[in-house]
Amino acid sequence: MPEVELPLIGDAARRARTAARVLRTLPTAAKDGALLAMADALVAHTDDVLAANAADVEAARDGGTPDAMLDRLRLDADRVAGVAEALRQLVALPDPVGDVVRGSTLENGLQLRQVRVPLGVVGIVYEARPNVTVDAAGLCLKSGNAALLRGSASAYRTNVALVQVLSEAAAKAGLPADSVQLLPAERASVGELLNARGLVDVVIPRGGAELIQRVVRESTVPVIETGVGNCHVYVDASADPAMAEAVVLNAKTHRVSVCNSAETLLVHRDYPQLDRLLAALVEAGVTLHGDDTTRTAHDAVVPATDEDWATEYLSMDMAVRVVDDVDAALDHIAAWGSGHSEAILADSAAAISVFVAGVDAAAVLVNASTRFTDGGEFGFGAEIGISTQKLHARGPLGLPELTSTTYVVTGSGHTR
Repeated sequence: MPEVELPLIGDAARRARTAARVLRTLPTAAKDGALLAMADALVAHTDDVLAANAADVEAARDGGTPDAMLDRLRLDADRVAGVAEALRQLVALPDPVGDVVRGSTLENGLQLRQVRVPLGVVGIVYEARPNVTVDAAGLCLKSGNAALLRGSASAYRTNVALVQVLSEAAAKAGLPADSVQLLPAERASVGELLNARGLVDVVIPRGGAELIQRVVRESTVPVIETGVGNCHVYVDASADPAMAEAVVLNAKTHRVSVCNSAETLLVHRDYPQLDRLLAALVEAGVTLHGDDTTRTAHDAVVPATDEDWATEYLSMDMAVRVVDDVDAALDHIAAWGSGHSEAILADSAAAISVFVAGVDAAAVLVNASTRFTDGGEFGFGAEIGISTQKLHARGPLGLPELTSTTYVVTGSGHTR
C-alpha cells in the first residue's frame, strides 16, 4: 500500500515509529528514570512554562473564550507541580509491558503465553488543557509507546514549552529523542494524523463532542474513543438528605469544567427534601433548568428543554427532573446519557441493585460523587481520558489500556 502524503506530520510520525521500536525494548528502570527526570525538569522550568501559558490565556481571553474554558487552559505553579507529581506517581505504578495475561501448556507440549506489549505510536488529539500534554507523554512513555501530541491552537505556546522540557529531559535520561513530539496546531494536521495508517497505531481524541465525532468519522487509524460527560446523579426516595445534598453539590460545583462533573439531577418523586436540595444548589450559584415539578419546588428554576437534557454544560448550570422511580431514572439516562459516569444516592439495597444492573456507563457510583471517575482517584495514576466505548478499553485510560498483547508460543522443535 503506497504511503499517504503527510506534509505536516509525516517526518514526525516516521521518527516516532523509529523511537517506538526502541521504547518497546526498554527496561522499567530506564523508563522510570526518564519520568523522574521529566518531573524535575518541569519544576525547574516552571517560570518558562507559566510565561508561555500567560500568553495563551491572554490571547484566549481577548478572543472571548468563556471563563470555564479559560480555567481549563490556565496553569499556575501549583498545577505545574501537580502534573510533575503525576509523573512521579507513574514511577510507583507497575509497568504493564511484559505482564503475562494468561498462559498454559498445551496437550502437545507447546507453551503458550499472552504477553502485554506497547501499542507503538499513539496519536492524541486534545483541546485546551495543557496538563493533558504531560499526562499523555508520561503514560505513553511508561507503557513503552511513542507519543504524537496534537493540542489545540489556544494552548500552543504552553504545549511547545512543555514538550521542549519533557523531550529534552527524556533524551538526557537516555530515551530516544523523538519519544514525545508536538504536532503543528494547523487544522490540517489533525486530518493527516487520522490518515497516518501504517505510521500511527492508534489515535485517542480527548475533548468536546465535535472533536471526538470528527476523529471517529474520519480516521483510518484505529481509534480509542473517549466521550463527553453528560453525567447524572439520581437521588432515590431512600437517600439520606444530608448525604444527598453534600454529594450533589460536590458533583456539580467542585470543578465544573471537567467531564466528570454532574450535569443532570434526577430526583425521586417521594424524596422528602427536594426544595432544600434545590435551594442549596441555587445558593451555591448554580442555574437550574427544570421540569414543571422542579419549577414548582423553587421559583429560581428556569424551564428545561430537550436541549438541556442533552447538554454537557461545563458551567454552573444543571438540568433537574423529578422521576417516578429508579426505572424512570434509568429511562432518562438511557435516552440522554453519554455513557460516562452515573451515580445513585440511596439507602435502599433494592434500588441500588436495580440501578447498578440497569445503567449503561463506564463508571457507576453508589453514594459517591461523579467527580471520583478519574484515573488518579482510582489509583491508576494519570489518565489519557475516560473511554466510553466498549472495545479494548472502557473507563479511565491508564497504563494497561495503552498496551496490546502478543502470543508467545515456545516449543522444542514442534511441527504440525
